[in-house]
Amino acid sequence: MEAATDIKTISVAHSPDSDDAFMFYGLATNKLETDGLKFEHTLKDIQSLNEDAHNGVFDVTAISFHAYAYVADKYALLPHGASIGDNYGPILVSKEPREKEEIPDMKIAIPGELTSAFLALRIYNQDFEYEVFPFDEIIDAVQEGKVDAGLLIHEGQLFYKQLGLDKILDLGEWWFEETELPLPMGGNVIRRDLGEDLMREVSGHLKKSIQYSLDNREDALAYAMQFARDMPPELADRFVAMWVNKLTLDYGERGQKGVRLLMQKGFEHGIIPHKVDIDFVE
Repeated sequence: MEAATDIKTISVAHSPDSDDAFMFYGLATNKLETDGLKFEHTLKDIQSLNEDAHNGVFDVTAISFHAYAYVADKYALLPHGASIGDNYGPILVSKEPREKEEIPDMKIAIPGELTSAFLALRIYNQDFEYEVFPFDEIIDAVQEGKVDAGLLIHEGQLFYKQLGLDKILDLGEWWFEETELPLPMGGNVIRRDLGEDLMREVSGHLKKSIQYSLDNREDALAYAMQFARDMPPELADRFVAMWVNKLTLDYGERGQKGVRLLMQKGFEHGIIPHKVDIDFVE
């Protein structure tokens, strides 16, 4: 009986999006040996996770990089688990063809003020009106003419053309042209007060979970599909392939540079009010 008291519970929070669910498959379904650590999973939308991180609610959480700027004192970045687009990213769409030069005259539907997509768009141009919509209502808002354009994250990036919408700007392509770096959207962070040893140990298990999913892709995808908002399997597969890639397993130098530059440019453009120190758990 005594051994049971040695088990430490680590609270892990992530979104129900198929890419996040895919990453955490190994841990969430107890496929991995975790050496006396128990991982307790909570699923919430990214906006709620960004808000919870402000209050240090979870030991490990998925977070938008924009939101990370405000919790870097509480959380360190894990070196894996990121959603990073290499020459692709959030897409600004409209009902009728529009030019990117027209952005200052537009009212744009955005998926949240703390999303990295919104940060990237404001680094590109700040002179537009915007309104916050749940990300899965943005396409409807554009089609119904409630707004002039919509900023698409998640699977809307893959099928907006089939719905007759027109691309104004792919922020990942623009960022790549400017910087030759990938555009980071979200990452996983861990509470600093767990201490360095435990942070490193947890980090190792999370990396194993991502590797396990990549090695057992079909099973991990089947698990993720239950959270995929009625996406057909081939679309979920494409979506996961976009956002769970080699940079997810390890940011590498380019990925880390992308994060630092996004934070730096956010500060230089007056969007983030302070410089952000970026450090990764080794």
